[in-house]
Amino acid sequence: MARTAPAAPRPTAAAVLDDAVRALAPDTAANRLVAQIEAGAAPRSVFATFALEQHQVIAADRLSFQHLARRADGDPPVADFFDLLARGETLALKQLAGLADACELTEREIAEYQPRPGCQAYPSYAARLALGGEPADVAIALTANFAAWGAYCATVAAAMRDHYDFPEAARAFFDFFAEPAPAVGTQAREAVQHGLDTGQAQPATAHRYGRLLQAYELMFWNSVAE
Repeated sequence: MARTAPAAPRPTAAAVLDDAVRALAPDTAANRLVAQIEAGAAPRSVFATFALEQHQVIAADRLSFQHLARRADGDPPVADFFDLLARGETLALKQLAGLADACELTEREIAEYQPRPGCQAYPSYAARLALGGEPADVAIALTANFAAWGAYCATVAAAMRDHYDFPEAARAFFDFFAEPAPAVGTQAREAVQHGLDTGQAQPATAHRYGRLLQAYELMFWNSVAE
């Protein structure tokens, strides 16, 4: 009697997320602006541009995360993840105020600023995913992107202290994202595990989303430098 091959083990959320972070990690040399900041070679003006662009990005991403949370209303672990991200954007906006103040940006300058298309490609694609992407797959893609974003923020925060003499309040936005966020990691694993258990998560699709997110992430930084 022929033996039946044992069934392949089901992937865990932790394994799927680790694989996405590893597979979608960007080329370390691709981010020209972060490399310049790390060396202290970027002009100080890039920080004002960064702050102005991030005001637009944060507002857009918060709406995208809120919409994803509503779309996942029938899947509480997934909805909770995006709700947490939306609340995180609110906190990030508060942290950004210190950078805006250090760059002497006025409320009028922030309100009337005309954003650069290359800087706004990321939130535009995030909005597209919010409208039509499977939320569990978006969670995988975002987790990979957050790993890269956090590393960039850590590098910038250190350089702002060592090369640009920015006060702590001005560095707070970057420190906020550079620090590990255990709650976000836990919620991401729970959201993705729910997606895997229900058959909603498709890692191959998530990687396609993630590759574009990483490309638009690099486009943001390099457009700030232009």
